[in-house]
Amino acid sequence: MNRRFPGLLIAAALLAAVPTGVAAQDKGSTAPLPPLANPDDPKNPAKELFGRKPAPANMQARSIGFYTRGCLAGGMALPINGKTWQVMRLSRNRNWGHPNLIAFLERLANQAPKTGWNGLLVGDMSQPRGGPMRTGHASHQVGLDADIWLTPMPNRELTRVEREETSATMVVREDRKDIDPKVWTPAHIALIKAAAEDPEVARMFVNPAIKRALCRDAGSDRAWLSKVQPWWGHDYHFHVRLVCPADSPECKPQPPRPPEDGCSAKELDHWFTDAILHPKPDPTPSQPRPGPKMADLPPACRQVLMAP
Repeated sequence: MNRRFPGLLIAAALLAAVPTGVAAQDKGSTAPLPPLANPDDPKNPAKELFGRKPAPANMQARSIGFYTRGCLAGGMALPINGKTWQVMRLSRNRNWGHPNLIAFLERLANQAPKTGWNGLLVGDMSQPRGGPMRTGHASHQVGLDADIWLTPMPNRELTRVEREETSATMVVREDRKDIDPKVWTPAHIALIKAAAEDPEVARMFVNPAIKRALCRDAGSDRAWLSKVQPWWGHDYHFHVRLVCPADSPECKPQPPRPPEDGCSAKELDHWFTDAILHPKPDPTPSQPRPGPKMADLPPACRQVLMAP
């Protein structure tokens, strides 16, 4: 099977609307998106246009724009089953990426057995043509981001229903101040370390409690910690972001993180203040933002959107 276009006959059926704020543990959905009343209206949010493209653009592979405002030409699909990985939430149709991302995930998955895991459960990557998503992510737009569940792959192939409904593992303690020792293992550390040491990785995002645990347990080999950034959420999965590929001159890189390990009180302590752990509700919650229009994305993204 052509790995760039696997399962295109079923892709449209799997393209789905998912709940707002979708996360790794949220269930998938097989409800198809209705057609737009006026697809040529320039006021349409770009996410509504890219979210309705079930297949990649037949173009040379390249990442275009920034991770939070761009698109993906010539996207490649990560096969839903590998010897050391399985793709979750298939209905989202988000297992696409630049070929560099596919190669990285295969490399990392092949290292998983060395940590004691059978393999990886891979969550959201990008849509077939990248671009803004209707739900769940501000980034993941250029085919260089991937979410990896903090749950080992089982020793059998999961069913489609299981892939939609199984919850990822929550590894953060209930008080949000540290990891849960009942589920956190040395294998988690080894896997995150293996990902961070890959030269293609620009940075990784984890829950602050996970960063705290990594800082505590990393030992003397600490250079890799500099790539691991604490961020909101990320208590069921970790997020990997690759560097801009050499074949993608329109890709805009993210500034590198400081070379320090990021374990100082200055960087970590504020994440565990009451204001962060227990924020006060907004008395006047704002309406959901429509997101960027096509005019807000790099001009090449229109070509990607309109390509066969």
